[in-house]
Order: sequence, then structure tokens, then C-alpha cells
Amino acid sequence: MVAEINSERLWRDIMAMAKIGGTPKGGCNRQTLTDLDLEGRILFASWCNAIGLTLSYDSAGNMFACLVGKDNTLPPLVVGSHLDTQPTGGKFDGVLGVLSGLEALRRLHELGIQPIRSVEIACWMNEEGARFAPAMMGSAVWAGVLDIDDVRKSTDANGITVGEELDRYGYSKEMLPTEREIGAYIELHIEQGPVLEANDIEIGVVTGAQGIRWYDVVLSGQETHAGPSPMSMRQDPMSMIPELVAGVFDIAKRDALARATIGQLHAFPGSRNVVPGRVEASIDLRHPDEEILTEMNNELFSLIETLPKKLGLEATISSIWHSPVISFDTTLVNSIRNSVQQ
Repeated sequence: MVAEINSERLWRDIMAMAKIGGTPKGGCNRQTLTDLDLEGRILFASWCNAIGLTLSYDSAGNMFACLVGKDNTLPPLVVGSHLDTQPTGGKFDGVLGVLSGLEALRRLHELGIQPIRSVEIACWMNEEGARFAPAMMGSAVWAGVLDIDDVRKSTDANGITVGEELDRYGYSKEMLPTEREIGAYIELHIEQGPVLEANDIEIGVVTGAQGIRWYDVVLSGQETHAGPSPMSMRQDPMSMIPELVAGVFDIAKRDALARATIGQLHAFPGSRNVVPGRVEASIDLRHPDEEILTEMNNELFSLIETLPKKLGLEATISSIWHSPVISFDTTLVNSIRNSVQQ
């Protein structure tokens, strides 16, 4: 028996979710643990309740919707992704994985099919890392990569902690993420880049995840008034920015698979007519080869070490996150490839 999903219904759901936190240019702003994020979860929960799915949460704010199977001794198959977005994120990133899972379970419900093992939809907390660092926070706590106590201390730009928000929404009282057993996990995801479209390919089989390293860089000098301070007498940390940007981008020129991004740049105190005393930058390095990613990491640290020596200033770098290269399960990858070909 081959059951097809209701693609029109899935599209309507995606468009309905996109209205929550919708931005003028067609994106979405539902950053994690905000009221808009909660509103999106409430809408998703209402759709789950309509077909009798069992909802549960954990103390990291991860959300699960379960279609109970015939054999509860088997750990569940979990599908899903996340509902939080970047500040101007798209309608599909993360949402497609969650709502396509919902549509699959709707069809099983409509056809009266009870699977052998339970099937759950996961909505992971803070997958994007836009409001709180690092990214993939909820799933990392479940996997034992991050500690829940450390995660709770993470702050946003306004000094609000993850723990405060988890408490506010009542998630903190739920079960520990590590207490939830998962038999297998699969995620449908929209491609975030142009590669498939540029090659006129409809669907791709993902074989692994890039390695990612995140850094905070602080460039320090002397804060002073813009008018009375001659250029020759300034200790302006902004003078290091050209070499920082050029150096970071040079690190990514090693091959076509390397990625380097400076996503945040802040000058302090942030006044138009004051030479900043401090400039902060975020750096993101990625590569699918862990050895090469390590080399990129070493090059970045060497770059930061040489910057202030030329200008008599100070530059420091902190590593705040490392997600290593992951190769996905070969059996699962081959199964997906066979299904796609069929």
C-alpha cells in the first residue's frame, strides 16, 4: 500500500505558520522562546490535538507529538525539526520538517493505520541559535553534548537567560531530555542555499553535516571623542577590521567546501561621534572535513594573534561552540536514496 500526503493541506499549514512573526519581505521572525515562538507552538499543538496525538515536553523546551504504536517496548521513530527562525528567516526552514511529519501522521490517522512502533514529531528548542548561543541547543542537551545547567545560563542581547524563559513557559518542570529514548530520527529539510536549484535538481539525499566552529572576537583600544583626537594619536580598534575581514575570508579560499562568515559586528559605546573603545565580532567557520576545519581554526587564531601587533592594540578570541563533522547512518542514507529514485 502506498499512501500519498495531502500536499495542498501541507502547503496551507506552512502558510498559516508563516503568518506568525511574518516579516515584510516574506520571511519570519519567531526567535526561540519568544512569545511568537510560543504562538507557533500553540498552533502546531492545536493541529496535533485534532488527530489525537499525545503532546509532551522536556526541561530543555523540546516539544514532542506522539502517534502511539502497537508495541510500546520499541523506542519511537522520531521525525521533525524546529519552529524557531532567524530574525528574517524563511517560511520553510525547520517548519517543513515539523509540518511534513504532521502531515504524514495525519494520513496514517485518516487511513486508520497504527504503526508497529510509536512515531513522534520533534520540535527542538533553539535550533537556529539566533537569540541564544549555541545553536542546536535543545537537541544537543538530549544527545548529552550540552548540559542543561550550562544551557540555562546562556543569555540573549538583553541579558535574559534561557533558564528564565524556560521557567516562564513552564518547561523547566518537565522531564530531563536525556530520559527520552529515540530509536531512529529522520528530518526533511528545505535546502537553505542555491545548489539544488542552480543544478535543476528537485531533491537531494543528505549524507552528513558540516563541522561548525563559532567564535567571539574582541578588538580593544581607547575610547575618545571624534573631534579633538588626531588620527595619528588614536588607538582605534576599528582599524583592525579591514585585516580581520580580509583574513577571515582568505581562510575560506582554501577550497569550494569551506565557509567563513562574520555575522555580527558591534562597536562600543556605539555613538556616532565617539571613537570606539571596543569592537566585537562573531565568526562562523564551516567545513565537511574535520581535519581541514581544524586547520581553519588554527589559521584564525594566528590571524587574531598578529592583528594587534601591527597596530599596538589588543585582540582576543573565544571559542564558543564546536559542532564536529557528522556522517549519517549509511543504511538510512541508502534507504532514502532508494525511495527518492523510486
